[in-house]
Amino acid sequence: MRPTKREELVRKALTSFYQNGFHATGMDMIVEQSGISKTSIYNHFKTKEDLILAVLRLRDEKFRNWLYRRMEALASNPEGQLLAMFDALGEWFEETDFKGCMFIKASSEYQDQSHPIHKQSAEHKRIIEAHLGDLAAAAGYSNPVLVAQQLMVLKEGATVTAQLRARVDAAHDARQAAEMILLYAQKG
Repeated sequence: MRPTKREELVRKALTSFYQNGFHATGMDMIVEQSGISKTSIYNHFKTKEDLILAVLRLRDEKFRNWLYRRMEALASNPEGQLLAMFDALGEWFEETDFKGCMFIKASSEYQDQSHPIHKQSAEHKRIIEAHLGDLAAAAGYSNPVLVAQQLMVLKEGATVTAQLRARVDAAHDARQAAEMILLYAQKG
């Protein structure tokens, strides 16, 4: 099925925003890189921020689907999947077009916590953390919320380290720390 003009625009804008940042990517750049006219863009989105929100929704869906599938493919049980998240992240960090986390970038460019773009970014992180909490509960940890929070800190730290310092081994380091967290977390 052929994507609609709107879907095509969102996909192409995702690439532009990911490569260049949100404020640095103007509508003229999106027109140039997408081949879609400014009139057509504004027929689908009233503002650049509306387009950014659509891009973040698409990235959220694509990233979470990929991450969860990789975790499930790399490990057959919930505890293993918690650790497999770091193996999947390592794969992502090794991609030639890896430029860090789009949601971290968005929240840093739109720092007001009440701004819809900041909220969308925070929601992405909340959903992943909730998934980790569900896995931790299924693995039998007595405080799955705490386990999820700690693993999320490692995930985010590894992602920032991989992007800022070009360290693909940041995922390996985070996995080792996660192993220690899981070793000492109490099971109920």
